[in-house]
Amino acid sequence: MTGPGDPPEDSAWEPGQLEPRQPPGPGGPPAVPPNSQWIQLPPDAAGTGADAGSPRARVDVSTATLLLSALPWYFWSFAIVSWIVGLLGFGWGWIIVVAWMLSGAVVFVRPVEDMLARYLFRLRQPTLVEEQRLQMAWRQVIERAGVPQDRYTLWIQDSEEVNATPTPGHVVGVSRWALYTLPPAHLEAALAHELGHHLGGRDWLSLLSFWYSIPARCALIGVRALGRLMLAVPAVGCVVVAFVLLAYSGVLFAVLLLDDSLLLPLLFLTPFVAPPILAWLSRRDVIRADRRAAELGYGATLIQVLYGWQFQHQQMLGRDGSRRRQLMSSYPSLTDRAHALERFLQSN
Repeated sequence: MTGPGDPPEDSAWEPGQLEPRQPPGPGGPPAVPPNSQWIQLPPDAAGTGADAGSPRARVDVSTATLLLSALPWYFWSFAIVSWIVGLLGFGWGWIIVVAWMLSGAVVFVRPVEDMLARYLFRLRQPTLVEEQRLQMAWRQVIERAGVPQDRYTLWIQDSEEVNATPTPGHVVGVSRWALYTLPPAHLEAALAHELGHHLGGRDWLSLLSFWYSIPARCALIGVRALGRLMLAVPAVGCVVVAFVLLAYSGVLFAVLLLDDSLLLPLLFLTPFVAPPILAWLSRRDVIRADRRAAELGYGATLIQVLYGWQFQHQQMLGRDGSRRRQLMSSYPSLTDRAHALERFLQSN
């Protein structure tokens, strides 16, 4: 993503050394990493999308992981909607629940995607100047991937991260840092990574799973707010949290006694089990997006982008934070991403 202002140019490497240096100019060709085994795939390695091995044509394991990660979100969204309807005392409340289940059809309307991108993901549409710079690199990426030009729309996320937050559906986000900092070849690699989140034939599936997870995500925001309240005002916060835990424990105990199967009790235990699993799946999705970019021929260039971002921000190559933070992080460290790309390129 990007940050305010215009950061300096990205870094590159001298042959035979690991320390980055400044490239000769903002539009100059990217330097090749020092390892001779880091060979970038030829521009036509991905083909035009006609063969079955192309990233666009292959529906890979990411579809299965998407369904797996969507299951707990959908269950808790259904439980929350049903609980709110019951709390309000509607005699025909099941109609509202059914209407919510059928509401997923609205995601097939493209303006709804734009609304989600603008208000939920906090993206913005590029200006005319930004559009011109993006389209120059974007055309090269979609030609390699064999993707129609009108399938996806580009949005900007104002962030200083190297990549934007992955978005569902047909919205492709790019960080402002990448837009204003990276030279054209490196910007292509960043866009190829963003496109990699969408390849695999799961655009509508990802959008539907996100739509049905919105009630559960809103409840999660409320839980985090309770946590902040407990830290700010311990007396009030502890009382509220104790009440919530007591009510939840009562519901879980009733389910264990009254339900014959183990599926429903296991689903009620997902708030304690699912977070680290969902975080791991999210980290794997980022690694898969990097590999799809490498399949399009941007592997070595993407490694340069990752190391250049770390050098510019003066960060350590290892992942910072405690072990719990590492376990719950939705993004792998840049070193993990670079190492995964290096192994992928060496094996191919």
